[in-house]
This record gives sequence, C-alpha cells and structure tokens, in this order.
Amino acid sequence: MSDGPRVTTVPGVDSLARVTAERFIAAAALAVRTRGVFRVALAGGTTPARAYEIIAAAPSGAVQWTETHVFWGDERPVPPDHPDSNYRMAKEALLSRVPLPEGNVHRLRGEAQDLEAAAAEYAEELAYAFGVPMAGAPPRFDLILLGMGPEGHTASLFPASPVLDSRAWVAAPFVPALGMRRLTLTPWVINAAAAVIFAVSGTNKATALSVVLSGERQPERFPAQAIMPVDGRLEWLVEAELARAAGVC
Repeated sequence: MSDGPRVTTVPGVDSLARVTAERFIAAAALAVRTRGVFRVALAGGTTPARAYEIIAAAPSGAVQWTETHVFWGDERPVPPDHPDSNYRMAKEALLSRVPLPEGNVHRLRGEAQDLEAAAAEYAEELAYAFGVPMAGAPPRFDLILLGMGPEGHTASLFPASPVLDSRAWVAAPFVPALGMRRLTLTPWVINAAAAVIFAVSGTNKATALSVVLSGERQPERFPAQAIMPVDGRLEWLVEAELARAAGVC
C-alpha cells in the first residue's frame, strides 16, 4: 500500500504551473533512467496548459521525448480540433513544440459516434502500448496528472458515476449534469500508477478539497476520493488561497 497523500502548498497559480512542470520533468527522468520509457496521462484545464508551456520551454534534453508516450486521462465528446478538446489544448501548449514522435501520441477519440466503442478501443491501445494483457492487471503509468472540479469530480469521474468501481480500464459514462457521455480512465487504472498528481486552484473548490482530504470517505459524492494509488505516490499541489479556504495548509 502507498502512504497517504502528500499536500504541497504553492503561493499562486503561476507557481502551481511551475511546480507541476517540475514534477513532470522529474518523473520523466526517473522513468527513462529506470525503465527506458516514460508513460504519462495528461489532464485538461488552465493550470495544466500553463504547465505544458513551461515543459515545452525547458532546456533541450530535460525530457527524453523519443522515449515518452503521451496519453490522456479523459476527453470531451468533440473532434480533436475543437476548442473544448483536451487533446487540442495539449497539442497547442506542448506537443507541437517538442520533438515527440507522432506514434508516441495516444489520444482518446472524442469525435467517435460510439463512445463506448471508443473506450474499448483505447483500452486495447493501452494494452498494446504497455505490452500487457487486457485480461490482467491494469497498465502502470509513470505519472497521471489530474485536476478537480468544485463538486469533487476528477478526470471525467463525476458524482454518482457508475464507473467508480469498474474493472474496465476506460469507460464512457453518461454525465447527467452535462447531458453527455465523456471518455475517461477509471479509478482502477489511475490507482495503478506509480505517481498521481492533482494540481488544484480556485477557492470555489474549498469545500470539496476539505472533504476529499480530511472528511468522511464518500467517493460517490466526491469522486476525487476514489483516487488512492495502491502502490504509488499521491500528491496534491494546492494554490495557497485555496489551501487556506479549505483549512488544509
């Protein structure tokens, strides 16, 4: 079992992006040094976007891009060139700015008409990319980046999500609050990672953050509580104003 979550408070949103980028670069170096490959699942949102820009501007060699494989934790039901696409954001902020081989980019097909089929296809792609059987334990990411919404959702795992206890690797749950399906990695896969990092800002998330970190366990209401790596590190990077509002500093 992993230890409990580490909570790191940073002064502001710029620092949050910078520290997230530092964690990414350090995880990449460790993975390549020990296993020869770095597999990371990216998050959407404004904080990750700024972190990706910082990573892209890092000195040459800070990340071994030819040994890096990029995946996503979730995706909206839109084409890859849509303004709401997590893939598009990552491409503009990071992927188009670094020498990452095209074959090392593994995007979720949010534009698919059948998102459940797209989820199954992505699970097959994970099995192939990680070299593991689909019938076995889930793949072990070196790093998964996550955010959290004001109601405690993470990736596309929303309150009362039917896939919180799923043994599928990838799912396309319907989200009533949004009136749509979303593609997402499941907690089973996320909790198999070597490292999971939440990067969170915004005082509107104070109540959820307080409950997730120190309240009664109720992941069906606050899905971020479902993220508890089995044999990995969990770190919350929290902007200082939010930490104070949540009482976690």
